[in-house]
Amino acid sequence: MNTYLFYDLETTGLNTAFDQVLQFAAIRTDLALNEIERHEILVKLRPDVIPSPEATITHRISIEQSMQGVCEFEAISQIHRLINQEGTISLGYNSSTFDDEFLRFCFHRNLLPPYSHQYKNACRRVDLLPITIMFFLYKKEVLNWSEIDGKPTMRLEHLNAANQLATGQAHNAMIDVEASLELARQFFLKEPKMWQYLDGFFNKETDMKRINKIPVSFHSIACSNRIALMISNEYGAENQYQVPVLLIGHSIPYKNQSIWLRLDRADLRETTPEKTWIIRKKYGEPNIVLPPEPRYWEYLGEERQAIVEENKDWLQSHTQRFHKIIQYHREFSYPKIPDLDIDAALYQKEFLSGQEQALCRRFHTASQKVEIVNLFQDVEMRQLASRLLCRNYPDNLPTMLTKDFEDYMRRVKGEALRDIKNKKRTTPLDALTEIDKLRIEGTLDSQQLELLDELENYLKQNFPKESKL
Repeated sequence: MNTYLFYDLETTGLNTAFDQVLQFAAIRTDLALNEIERHEILVKLRPDVIPSPEATITHRISIEQSMQGVCEFEAISQIHRLINQEGTISLGYNSSTFDDEFLRFCFHRNLLPPYSHQYKNACRRVDLLPITIMFFLYKKEVLNWSEIDGKPTMRLEHLNAANQLATGQAHNAMIDVEASLELARQFFLKEPKMWQYLDGFFNKETDMKRINKIPVSFHSIACSNRIALMISNEYGAENQYQVPVLLIGHSIPYKNQSIWLRLDRADLRETTPEKTWIIRKKYGEPNIVLPPEPRYWEYLGEERQAIVEENKDWLQSHTQRFHKIIQYHREFSYPKIPDLDIDAALYQKEFLSGQEQALCRRFHTASQKVEIVNLFQDVEMRQLASRLLCRNYPDNLPTMLTKDFEDYMRRVKGEALRDIKNKKRTTPLDALTEIDKLRIEGTLDSQQLELLDELENYLKQNFPKESKL
């Protein structure tokens, strides 16, 4: 039986590789959105994580409160079971760009399959944000919509306030889950056919069939080129959350990526292939792709429609340039980053062998996990297992495990580790500097000031070298 699992995370920061979950909340429903069960997990702050002050004053989870939670290994194992239950459709608000990737890295560093919830046991994922945008564009009457400075906003807390979806503090994981669920119910109960249609965009086979039905505009060396509209929050209200695109083929190194060229850029004809605006999409995942039917196409406006026609004609008449654009983006592969920390290496590692997967399962069920560590032949897998034990079960571990973790902790205190996107890991000095900045701004309430005081004391006690400003 398929079920929806509405979920939300509150985290120590925005870095998906280096931050951690502090609170997980979820409500499971049937396909008619009737509640079946709910879950809430508070997660203990890890000794190597430097909480972001901005995140701290947003979710308002104190360090004292976090220390009452379960260790990350046990929390993430429970989340993995929930999200991988047979037939689960995991669903969040803007989850495809943050929560889902955050969980993948959590699964990775806790020796759990990071992708199984996407495809295995009839599981898949849905993101409520693009569904909300589609209702805003084409069924606006189903909801009260919020604006900031005269522009519509899709932020969940604003939609919640405008429609009284849930009661309580925003950025509390359970409150946000309740708001997301009630938002989905508004859509489902008022427009059930549209809800089912939009749900289909998050089914790989359905999404692929719909794209293949879009009329072919012309042909090139890579494929039959189809013009379509792509819907995403990243394109902004000024563009009606949509851009015209042209399918130019599929990635050669990444077989699951289709490649789309943005067509409403007046500078397309002057840019080099590597600077053209390309969107990479996997079937069954955002962005939503619509056919260029008049009822959708009219949202572009006459000026953007004219640019599309000019670019379309130019591509067809300058085939050599067009083929260079296609070739560059189809052959493009992400550069390998040297000396990448193992926590951030999820996308750079090869898929685990069957033997390694079996060892990971054995590690999870073993009562004496230390004995399993050295059975991993891969050095990085041994490091992950060793680091996992030091973070979650530090008592009475052998020196061979703790020494490596001590070396890692020295890097955490003094170095700016970077992830695969070159984003910096928060250091103690970064956090202390940000605390001072937030205090100077003077817009904080008493609870937020107390949270910053607690965080500052925690950093100075646990990372003394970095506290010497």
